[in-house]
Amino acid sequence: MAWKYNNLIIRAGKSWTNSDGATHPKNWASVWDDESKAAQGLVWEDDPAPFDNRFYWGRQADGTLIPRSLDDVNEVDEDGNPVLDIDGVQLVTKGLKSNAIELVKRQAGDKIAVTDWMVVKASEVSGYSLPTDVAIARAAIRTASNNIEAAITAASDLAEFMALYDVPMVDDMPTGNAPINNWPDEA
Repeated sequence: MAWKYNNLIIRAGKSWTNSDGATHPKNWASVWDDESKAAQGLVWEDDPAPFDNRFYWGRQADGTLIPRSLDDVNEVDEDGNPVLDIDGVQLVTKGLKSNAIELVKRQAGDKIAVTDWMVVKASEVSGYSLPTDVAIARAAIRTASNNIEAAITAASDLAEFMALYDVPMVDDMPTGNAPINNWPDEA
């Protein structure tokens, strides 16, 4: 990330003044080796490791990650009073579980919608029936959706929730789908 002096970032290509009043030249970064920089009180600080913003809001000042809430949060003001929308309903920030379940329901709906026309046709046209393989595929999608939603609901902490996104691997090769995306193969 940067060299720091007394927790202040010292930029390469810019002169700087230390606490004793000594001004250092703008070429300090290119002419001093790491030992010379340390002797002047400079400390190198690496960038923090990247984080997955699906699960974390960001970092606190000390570098620790700020996790997103698994569960829905009723919003309150600084006095603890509910924050209300224009209709007087308390604002709720959806948690990771609610958002994930909404996405699974949307995905299931999209997968089933492909064959909805067949269901409608079977109900409206005498002599036409829903093909067995289509009925089985639709049932498999609903079962998968229910299983994925159950796994999301069962996650008791952030680590368990994050594990739902892990693709099973053997010898660095995927062996299946991540639990959050464990849909039946499409025909």
